[in-house]
Amino acid sequence: MFRHSSKLQYPVKVDKPDPQFAMLLQQAIGGVEGEIRVAMQYFFQAMGARGDDRIRDLLMSTATEELSHIEMLGHAVALNLEGAPLSYQEESAKDPVINAILGGMNPRHLLSSGLSAMPVNANGVPFDMSHVYATGNIGADMMCNVAAEAGGRVLASRLYNWTDDKGMKDFLSFLIARDTYHQQQWLAIIEELGGMEEQLPIPNSTPDDHEAKEHSYYYLNTLLDKQAPEGRWSQGPSLDGRSEYSMKQEPEPLGQEPSLGKAREGARAQKEQM
Repeated sequence: MFRHSSKLQYPVKVDKPDPQFAMLLQQAIGGVEGEIRVAMQYFFQAMGARGDDRIRDLLMSTATEELSHIEMLGHAVALNLEGAPLSYQEESAKDPVINAILGGMNPRHLLSSGLSAMPVNANGVPFDMSHVYATGNIGADMMCNVAAEAGGRVLASRLYNWTDDKGMKDFLSFLIARDTYHQQQWLAIIEELGGMEEQLPIPNSTPDDHEAKEHSYYYLNTLLDKQAPEGRWSQGPSLDGRSEYSMKQEPEPLGQEPSLGKAREGARAQKEQM
């Protein structure tokens, strides 16, 4: 069951409407870094969260909060579209060049949505759910969630730098703050489950005899003209505490040539292939 308040989670105000910024805000709604993505990702992860019910509750509550962020962003888009040109004549009367590009606004905000938000990114491409990751593995899902919140915070920070509107900066500072918490919320779940040493490698339930462990802990250098970059990833104890990292500087291929031989009759290949 879901419940809804008639009020926004945080105040959304625009001092000076900017249709171009409305188009950019669409990325935070329907982009791969946007709120539709994380809302649906957490929702579907929650529906497949087996084990500790606290994690399911966290996922569902956070998914619901992300719906609130979509609502706020949608309101921000609509406010920024106030005063946008309503007709070809209105815009072309100002400047034929500006008319050609509609001042940077997305024409579909007029043609398709009546000067309101849409479930699309900044290019007008609908969000198709292909970037929603819900594996049923809590370790894998939390890693995906940290990356999603990191990408969202990068986007919100860039939008903050783009605008000079005080109302929009205040609103975006709230989204940046919530992304700060959500990144750490998902990392805190990993810590609650024993930290990286217990959770890695994911899945940590794969039997040892299913893995060629002699290949599990070395960095493979494929640079032909440089030495391998050295760092924490190439030396010292592994993060899961099971081995030591090493490096193969000039690795030799271990496999065979991938020759497929002749084509089969009836495959409609060229005669020279048979």
